[in-house]
Amino acid sequence: MKKLILGSLIAATLVGSSIPAAARTNVDFVVNVGPPALHYEHVPAPRAGLVWVPGYWDWRFERYRWVRGHWTRHRPGYYYEPVRWAGHHGHHYRHGGRWRDRDGDGVPNRYDRAPYNPYWR
Repeated sequence: MKKLILGSLIAATLVGSSIPAAARTNVDFVVNVGPPALHYEHVPAPRAGLVWVPGYWDWRFERYRWVRGHWTRHRPGYYYEPVRWAGHHGHHYRHGGRWRDRDGDGVPNRYDRAPYNPYWR
């Protein structure tokens, strides 16, 4: 009986470790309390090949916590949409914090037949 239970646990562990991670890591969510005022953050001088991601208030462990700005590698054909909070009917929604393609058609520019053209579909 112990061997059967031990074998089941090992099989469950192996199967669970082979499941791929979720493809999307940014999740929009709703909070009933608005974020505090933004912190003043000194933006360093521009760097070649990098984009400054500004700091923002994030909801962690049932309260707002400040996430400092940082540099991230530039992605050609995309722009970075920073995190923003929007209020609507007493609820606050977190949006952004992701890369978007320049023309907004959802096709990466390296595969797009008409990059930078928002009217092509």
